[in-house]
Amino acid sequence: MGSKKFTTQEYHQHPFLLPSQVLIERLQTNDETGLSPLKAQEAQRLYGPNKLEGEGGVKWYSVLLKQVSNAMILVLVLAMALSYGVTDYIEGGVITAVIILNVAIGFYQEFQAEKKMDSLRALSSPSAAVLRDGHIVTVPSAEVVPGDIVHVKTGDTIPADLRLVEAMNLECDEKILTGEAVPVSKDLKVDFSNNNELETGVGDRLNMAYSSSTVTKGRGTGIVVFTGMYTEIGRIAASMQGKDRKPNRSLSRRKGSPMQPAKGVALRVWDGIGQFLGLTVGTPLQRKLSKLAYVLFGCALLLAIIVFGVNKFNVTNEVAIYAISTGTFTTDHSPWTSIANHETGIAIIPESLVAVLTITMVVGMTQMRKRRVVIRQLSALEALGGVTNICSDKTGTLTLGQMITRKAWLPGVGMYSVNNAEEAADPTKGTVSLGAAPDLTSAGEGKEKKPLDRDPHAVSWDIASEKTTMVEKEDDTSSSSESADVPEVTPEFQEFLRSMALCNLATVRHDKQKNEWQAIGDPTEIALQVFAHRFQLGKKTLQEQHGWTQLAEYPFDSSIKRMSVIYQKRQTDSVYIFCKGAVERVIDLCSTIGTGANQRQVTDEVKAEVLDQMNRLAQQGLRVMAIAQRQHTTYNSKTEIARDAIEKDLTLLGLAGLYDPPRLETKDAVRECATAGIKVHMLTGDHPSTAEAIAKEVGIIPTNPSALPVSVASSLVKAASEFDAMTDDEIDALPTLPLVIARCAPSTKTRMIAALHRRRAFCAMTGDGVNDAPSLQAADVGIAMGLAGSDVAKGASDIVLTDDNFASIVNAIEEGRRMFDNIQKFILHLLTSNIAEVILLIVGLGFQDSAGFSVFPLSPLQILWINMLTSSFPAFGLGKEKASSDIMRRPPQKSKHGVFTLQVIADMIVYGTIMGACTLLTFVIIVYGPVGDGDGNLGHDCNRSYSSSCDI
Repeated sequence: MGSKKFTTQEYHQHPFLLPSQVLIERLQTNDETGLSPLKAQEAQRLYGPNKLEGEGGVKWYSVLLKQVSNAMILVLVLAMALSYGVTDYIEGGVITAVIILNVAIGFYQEFQAEKKMDSLRALSSPSAAVLRDGHIVTVPSAEVVPGDIVHVKTGDTIPADLRLVEAMNLECDEKILTGEAVPVSKDLKVDFSNNNELETGVGDRLNMAYSSSTVTKGRGTGIVVFTGMYTEIGRIAASMQGKDRKPNRSLSRRKGSPMQPAKGVALRVWDGIGQFLGLTVGTPLQRKLSKLAYVLFGCALLLAIIVFGVNKFNVTNEVAIYAISTGTFTTDHSPWTSIANHETGIAIIPESLVAVLTITMVVGMTQMRKRRVVIRQLSALEALGGVTNICSDKTGTLTLGQMITRKAWLPGVGMYSVNNAEEAADPTKGTVSLGAAPDLTSAGEGKEKKPLDRDPHAVSWDIASEKTTMVEKEDDTSSSSESADVPEVTPEFQEFLRSMALCNLATVRHDKQKNEWQAIGDPTEIALQVFAHRFQLGKKTLQEQHGWTQLAEYPFDSSIKRMSVIYQKRQTDSVYIFCKGAVERVIDLCSTIGTGANQRQVTDEVKAEVLDQMNRLAQQGLRVMAIAQRQHTTYNSKTEIARDAIEKDLTLLGLAGLYDPPRLETKDAVRECATAGIKVHMLTGDHPSTAEAIAKEVGIIPTNPSALPVSVASSLVKAASEFDAMTDDEIDALPTLPLVIARCAPSTKTRMIAALHRRRAFCAMTGDGVNDAPSLQAADVGIAMGLAGSDVAKGASDIVLTDDNFASIVNAIEEGRRMFDNIQKFILHLLTSNIAEVILLIVGLGFQDSAGFSVFPLSPLQILWINMLTSSFPAFGLGKEKASSDIMRRPPQKSKHGVFTLQVIADMIVYGTIMGACTLLTFVIIVYGPVGDGDGNLGHDCNRSYSSSCDI
């Protein structure tokens, strides 16, 4: 891993298992003064720059080589070489111009796309605050070396993998590595002495901070232990750089028979030839057209043999000319043979096909740029036309990567619901309604009955109509109690909002100049603060207008999962303790629940009621927080009070349910995918209940899976642990592959792609994090996010969405299908003409002049005119046709057949035969009919020169 010219970065144990002092000694650094400038320079020389391999930009020559190795180009190059070989420089120059035009267009477009990708690579931190020679200095992140002492604070991007030595309320957003939307709270007190590297996942190493993650709260100091390709993000990038070899390619005798080395070399050479000729790589259309080029070239050779055979292999110049016209070549150097030589494959090989195909794809790529889609390869849009399944990450792709307080349950009061709120920082958007709390004793034990949403998913559900009717009726009765009026801020609700706003570190403000709401802080706290702002009871309002002053803070501790603050109201002696945290942890500290007339003592039955409410909210995919308070009689700020003495005898005010909202366009995009016969799968690192709820909301799965057959319903949603535990045979035996897989690891996603491939599916994978990159590469089409996407993910993708909008995929699929349809049209048009020409020339063998030589019904120059001019421009028009109205209301085309379906092949043969017959009939009428002389005289040696006998 990493470049061989630099020193390997390795330890006898992973740094998270080692004491910080051991690392300081190992890296010869100092936690008080850091590295000296000389040591930093030496470390830079030893370990190399802190950047990922492949960040140097696109290589122009690699793009050019890809264009030159195109199958049609190779055939034209052969024709060009033959033309120059017989000194026919004029026609050889024509083919040269065609080749240069095709290569230049493809190279320019693909190279421009790659250069735009370079501008999207903005993942790494541009600078870092490091301790050098006792001073804090800012250096480019590429100059950070192992042994540097790095200081990070809220908003910073971690420049390298750090072993933390100090952390003050430090939380890092590591979803780029783990897929988890909730920031990870760092804790240096965790004991890993009984753990090992394999047992402890990346997200559980709480004394480490990882390269490219961001600090969402607090501050910290760490020792750089890994840089560049040795970081966790670098390990994932390195794991995708090598390709697994196909079976039997090993050169070791231990992995096969004694002949294995020779067999391995032969198969590798075969793979290399196939890759160069385009027969084993690329999208289905690329492979089909590559095969077409060589099949047509083989047909050209066969036609030449037929011509030679008809003339009893007496290969004169005229016979050679005719053979060339029908599809092959000769080595005769006579002037007339020279004229025809550049027509290698002229009658059967569509010379303008490559140009038309390239320009069609360039036009499609240009249209996609206008729709905020960057195509990294011209063929990617064509591949999208055949996509049958899309595997998508949730966080930041289907959702906004933000949180909103959606539910608030107050005991004895009811359930507050926030609707139509899509902007996490804007408290003015959406409506709040108050309804009765769910009846936990009714049938279903908290499972919410909702109408079955049947149209926004791509699975054909077989559900009895009576079941659907029953569910709809139940929903009508349960929703009748909802109130559409704006809820009143009652004393109970006011206390709930006050505790929510004050036990909070986030800030929410309205920028009057930009006329927009801005929020700073942890997404969870922002969601709670915005909810309080909806009722003009935000933290700033309570402090400035209501006279609340903070006295102390007990920060959030991941081990106890709660936070508390102490506030006092000015001009009074009232001191309050406000607390929020995980429901299971806070309820144990409460002696009462509710306020005023609704207050009750906490008993086992009451605690069970609270936990049932929590489970109900969790089943809707919400992250549930408990809000509590207690009035404290006196508080002495000079005396430190233990946390346990403060956080006791609390009153539970209620529960808040937070959710990460889906994008506005996501549901319509998923519905359109369903209409187009495309299944959408959600593969996420979130909790199963959260993933299931979001999947229901955007329409990936029905809202009431229990109405489906049991075997189908049980396979819709699975945890990664369950999916990974299944064998390939068990996965293949499922009636349908899971539409939602939660707690995904990168290996889970690639295994899902493999399962889809075994079902002959053509898969696309969308994602933004590094954890998505392996599956992006394994998928048939990888679609990365340009704004939030990692550099590794973009490098593994075929398409990049510059606006990170899932709905843009629908535009790309529509464009891909339009291009596929148009490619079929112009291929049918071009090859039909070629078939007609071949029929005319082959049958024309029977037309002989007085010298016994076959007469050309079409001369080589006429064939060139037809193929390169009269046929190519209509083909260009067909390639730019608009999409048909039903293009997204039909299933994807089968990648197995590509553009050459049975219908296209049949049309090609029938239309070509009719066209060739009509052309031949025209020739016969002129020669033998009343229009000409009618005597069937074809003149003498008219192929070579003109004479009066050639007039008919």
